[in-house]
Amino acid sequence: MTQKEAYRFWIESGERNFQIAKDNFCLGHYDWALFFCHLTLEKLLKAAVIKKGEIPPPIHDLLKLGKISGILKDHRFEEELKEITTYNIEARYDDYKRSFYKKATKEYSGKWMDICEGIYLWLKKNI
Repeated sequence: MTQKEAYRFWIESGERNFQIAKDNFCLGHYDWALFFCHLTLEKLLKAAVIKKGEIPPPIHDLLKLGKISGILKDHRFEEELKEITTYNIEARYDDYKRSFYKKATKEYSGKWMDICEGIYLWLKKNI
């Protein structure tokens, strides 16, 4: 896969994941909506790393990816990315999943869907 193909892969995959996030929110699957928001931003940040000419590391920490990509200046979105990174919960930790499920109310998830959408649109414009 060329650098250009890898870049397009991450962008297109992120776009699909954002639609899945919105669909899950509409269905009332708020925890899954937030999980797919995380995936969306992770994929766009990995595209930014590729655009910089580097290979994205196999990590899920959005703030680290943002710093590696160089796209996030002046601590832009730092607190938001820290919170959104917590939405990527490994399947083997049932107690964390249960806690996250309870946290992901309609109100909480709606607020964070809006925040994620703002970051998503900013990334798409600035990558």
